[in-house]
Amino acid sequence: MEHWLKLARAIDRLNLWVGRLVYWLVLLMVLVGAYNAVVRYLDRYTGIGLSSNFYIELQWYLFSLVFLLGAAYALQRDAHVRVDVFYGRLSPRARAWINLLGTVLFLLPFCGLVLWVSWGWVVNSWTVKEMSPDPGGLPRYPLKAMLPVAFVLLALQGVSMLIHQIARLRQLEAETRQDGLGKV
Repeated sequence: MEHWLKLARAIDRLNLWVGRLVYWLVLLMVLVGAYNAVVRYLDRYTGIGLSSNFYIELQWYLFSLVFLLGAAYALQRDAHVRVDVFYGRLSPRARAWINLLGTVLFLLPFCGLVLWVSWGWVVNSWTVKEMSPDPGGLPRYPLKAMLPVAFVLLALQGVSMLIHQIARLRQLEAETRQDGLGKV
């Protein structure tokens, strides 16, 4: 089991690194958004024309990257949306069973489905080097390639979660708080 836990920790480190990259993407997205808002008003009053489709699309692309690449990090940190009517009152063992079954029955099959369905769409976009239809817009194919990347990262984090839940059920690992304050 220790071999599997090493694999899970390596996946956790990968998604932690990606999550830290996403922090910087959020900052960049906010700066681009602020720039877009300011120059839109400057354009209106000065007529200089500092705004362009490039910056508007860049803001949307950054938002897409934050959402896609942040999903695995959010799963790792248990920051995803959860209907917590009963879950928080359950024992650590019951939570481990719910997480294990949810990962096997829902998360991993969903990731596989998205990868299977999106692959042809992404390959086609790269084949034709798809561009934005707007003047001055950005290429779309690199952004579309992030969809399978994001779901591979999410599936890997699901595998890591699965390993951790099995270790918890076998009492080889204690449930830890995601805020770094120790065991639950």
